[in-house]
Amino acid sequence: MRGADILVEMLIGYGVEVVFGVPGDTNVPFYEALQEREGEIRHVMARDERSAGYMADAYGRFTSKPGVFECPSGAGAMYSLPPVAESNSSSVPVILLTIDIPLPGEGRGVLTELDCARLFEPITKMSVQVKSAEKLPEIIRRAFRVACSGKPGAVHLQIPEDMLLAEVDPGRISLHVESDCKEFPAYPTLPAPGKLEALLSQMVSSKRPLIVSGGGVNRSCAGPEITELAERLNIPVCTTMTGQGTMPDDHRLAVGVIGDNGFHPHANWALEHADFVLFVGSRMGSVVTIGWTFPKITLNKRVAQIDIDPEIMANNYENVLSIPGDARLVLQCLIDMAPVQADGTGTQAWVDELNGLREEFWRNSEALLNSEAAPLRPERAVRCFNEALEAYGKPAHIYSDAGTPTPHMTRFLKLRDRRTRFAIPRAFGGLGSALPATVGAWFADKERRPIGMFGDGSFGMAVGELETLVRLRVPAILLLFNNGTFGWIKGLHRLNGHNQCFGVDFLPPRGQAIAEAFDVKAWTAKNSAELDAALAEAFAHTEGPCLIDIHVESIADRVPPVYSWLVKRGKDPLSTKAEEVRYF
Repeated sequence: MRGADILVEMLIGYGVEVVFGVPGDTNVPFYEALQEREGEIRHVMARDERSAGYMADAYGRFTSKPGVFECPSGAGAMYSLPPVAESNSSSVPVILLTIDIPLPGEGRGVLTELDCARLFEPITKMSVQVKSAEKLPEIIRRAFRVACSGKPGAVHLQIPEDMLLAEVDPGRISLHVESDCKEFPAYPTLPAPGKLEALLSQMVSSKRPLIVSGGGVNRSCAGPEITELAERLNIPVCTTMTGQGTMPDDHRLAVGVIGDNGFHPHANWALEHADFVLFVGSRMGSVVTIGWTFPKITLNKRVAQIDIDPEIMANNYENVLSIPGDARLVLQCLIDMAPVQADGTGTQAWVDELNGLREEFWRNSEALLNSEAAPLRPERAVRCFNEALEAYGKPAHIYSDAGTPTPHMTRFLKLRDRRTRFAIPRAFGGLGSALPATVGAWFADKERRPIGMFGDGSFGMAVGELETLVRLRVPAILLLFNNGTFGWIKGLHRLNGHNQCFGVDFLPPRGQAIAEAFDVKAWTAKNSAELDAALAEAFAHTEGPCLIDIHVESIADRVPPVYSWLVKRGKDPLSTKAEEVRYF
């Protein structure tokens, strides 16, 4: 067997259905081997290595399998850095195969020579160079084991081209796979005896308990378990940004999103006034705690954590309890231990108080959500999307860039269908991910409509992938928030008193014309009526991708719902009033 045949055989053995990538000089042997097994594994060509990485990232987020992508040597590897770093820090299992120059060329000035193993080492769980074709099966097994066990993350394999061309005696190797490592979580763990009893005692005895569901809950698909535990013990649930969608937004115990960006004031208020808080799958980082300045009443000695990674336990607060383990497994054990008919009367006053604040917030938000001001308000755009998604009545995979759509989508998006998943890459906040991510989301589950949300700055970084969407006939709905600026950065300029902003404005793209040039069905929406009509047609359009060019007010024109920004403008972020806040 050639090394390339071994590599493809192992990928198929691990259940890899699709490999995203970009062709190059060095990966020709890999492509030949893939072509020979075309009916068993598919290769999806992207137009840029970074895009291929975001496709794999979305695939990993929306399935329990690692996303796999490949790139050629040199610049291909360097372009792959941003998505790998994002996946690893976001605990998304991804495996990158860098097909590199032949080993004999090392140190001899060969074109595209680069020490890729060292390059990726700081941003992956494992980064190794393959130096023997006979070791390929062993290294592939280790790659899947590392990506899927413990805290999931990214793995990088640097595979010299001559390793793929080398002939290997099948009798000298084993092509077995570890079935436990085909999916995440591989080898899920539980805490030591007594820990869960102590945690349950804390939850039951508290008068104002709160559960905070983080991205780890979505990663382990533990939303139903969070919901069942909350219902049994009558405990309200908040989410972080990456935990959004843990439970239906119209559930009586679903309070809202905490933190800095796109927060709900009543959710942050709940975090401050709870007497016991259980964080599940959250590292309690700077966004969740607003730079470790909130809540004002310290969380010390009233917080517990459930997380698969013991290294992040009690890093920022003094925990009452630290529970290492897989979120879904631990929550199921807590459900089994909790009384079947738990008496929730002790917490009902607390639940009623939070629901009262929640109702007040949404009631006060009606004016913004129904505004017909020009340019189109982001809040109104979200209302249009909520209504269109509900009318569609089918599940979706929604992937939003970290820029313009984030604060208003996080605050006002309503997810009522548990099958619908919402993801935002929050580790590094890089732009240019959402458009290609719809490809990965589609291959993750073709029963769920892929939807990408991004600003015009992000659009300019990934526009070439429109061709990929058309070629693959992916029925993605692309929402372009168009206002001719890097709005988040421009808003920061103005927040710091610099109204004469520098280096942030550009010509707004003609989104509809650009999309149509790629044979993408497209519309332009400048008001709510046009957006409603375009969304209705977009959800009905299933013959390939479509794009709506939404001309929307910039978050640089009016302060978005960002806690720290509102504080800087002298406003009370915990107020449930829907006050418009200007920079000047």
